[in-house]
Amino acid sequence: MPNHRLISITKYFFSAIALVSLSLFTGCNSVNLDSTVPTLNSRYHDQDPALSGDGKLVAFVSNRDGPKRIYVYSIERQSLINLPGLNFGEAIAESPSLSYTGRYIIYISSIQGRPDLILYDRATGKSELLTRGYRNWIRNPHISPDGRYIVFETSRRGQWDLEVLDRGPFVELDLPDGIPIPSS
Repeated sequence: MPNHRLISITKYFFSAIALVSLSLFTGCNSVNLDSTVPTLNSRYHDQDPALSGDGKLVAFVSNRDGPKRIYVYSIERQSLINLPGLNFGEAIAESPSLSYTGRYIIYISSIQGRPDLILYDRATGKSELLTRGYRNWIRNPHISPDGRYIVFETSRRGQWDLEVLDRGPFVELDLPDGIPIPSS
């Protein structure tokens, strides 16, 4: 009789574990992981999210197509935005930052292990290398909401310092609709 009681208790124990595991699996399965539909989340490493100032776009890093690349997701349309020219070949991208409407995207791109600052303009579809000839390590760039200023960390003095890059008074600012353009 004691063996029958032990078998019964063990049976209930494993049934309870299976029920808890099933409920945890179901609770975590709310994200669409269908690899044929490009979505915000995938089965790969999706990281470094950055939100545009108007809250409509999310830029992030993912290795879903091979090397780490920058992706931009529209919250309103609930889909990825195709941005030709945003990423460079096999370069590893990281640390994206968006201006107010997401017109400008700044990020780090590492070709052969050397990090560079890249500015992408969604309006023109062109990328610009901002740190050509820059010999120091850089990380964690952020762009101002209007797109004029970029701040990042640099190892120029042998320690991590902050540096601000002013793109100049003639840059086309990324301002919300209805905001007057400041005179320079």
